[in-house]
Amino acid sequence: MQGFSRIFLNSLGRYTFLYALLLGLSLVFIAPFLWLLSCSLQDAKSIFAIPFRWIPDPFRLQNYIEAVSTLPFHRYLLNTCIIVVCTIVGTLFSSSLAAFAFSRLRFKGRDTLFLVCIGTMMLPGQVTMIPVYVMFSKLGWVDTFLPLIVPSFFGAPFIIFLLRQFFLTIPYELDEAALLDGAGRLRTFWHIILPLSKPALAVAVIFTFMGSWNDFMGPLIYLNSPEKATLTLGLSLMKNQMLYSGVVEWHLLMAASVLVLIPNLVLFFVAQKQFVRGITLTGMRG
Repeated sequence: MQGFSRIFLNSLGRYTFLYALLLGLSLVFIAPFLWLLSCSLQDAKSIFAIPFRWIPDPFRLQNYIEAVSTLPFHRYLLNTCIIVVCTIVGTLFSSSLAAFAFSRLRFKGRDTLFLVCIGTMMLPGQVTMIPVYVMFSKLGWVDTFLPLIVPSFFGAPFIIFLLRQFFLTIPYELDEAALLDGAGRLRTFWHIILPLSKPALAVAVIFTFMGSWNDFMGPLIYLNSPEKATLTLGLSLMKNQMLYSGVVEWHLLMAASVLVLIPNLVLFFVAQKQFVRGITLTGMRG
């Protein structure tokens, strides 16, 4: 009995320490978001008060209304949604087909071509930024959404790798059975592979959504007209507008930042189960 009590106390102490450590690390990572949320509910003077008040007094929910009315928020939201939806569709369409070819089809040079595809991830975006801009400029695509959308229809190396690794976990006997029943490659891909790959597709959607929704450099380079700006670019325009007026209303800028951040949080918590499952299963086979 004493031995059992000793083991129980040791386990309790160990788990208490681990959970306390995890809680402390979680607070470190969540502190910036809590600070952002607190500033979005205060007035301009309270943000710079010493000591800082984490709990606003009083709560200024009207900051969000004023932030939305300060800039054409609805227009920026529409522009962002158009780019994000088209990017997700293009990325999933092209990357899933490429991943299917790399994982289920046998052709000469397949592995070498896959290594070349993966190798492009090691090439920094700054290296190709100027030549890509020159190419889109000659096509007349500058100040349009096309440079932000069209590249997604040519595949994303990381998403291709992610889906390819997941497709390898699906038994190849299913493909053979479908071929014996008269199904072609595309029908096998559409009716067998994709329905079984929902966790990996959910992960691909989350990564693509977050990358496109939070993209600032792309819109900054290719979009010149203020009415075509996205939400991330709109926040920068909002700050510049305040700088020109001589007063930066940080509480309104923080409120707008929270509004832009909310869709990321909602998507992650809604698809959290699929996200964790897709990440766990991906890469089980090489």
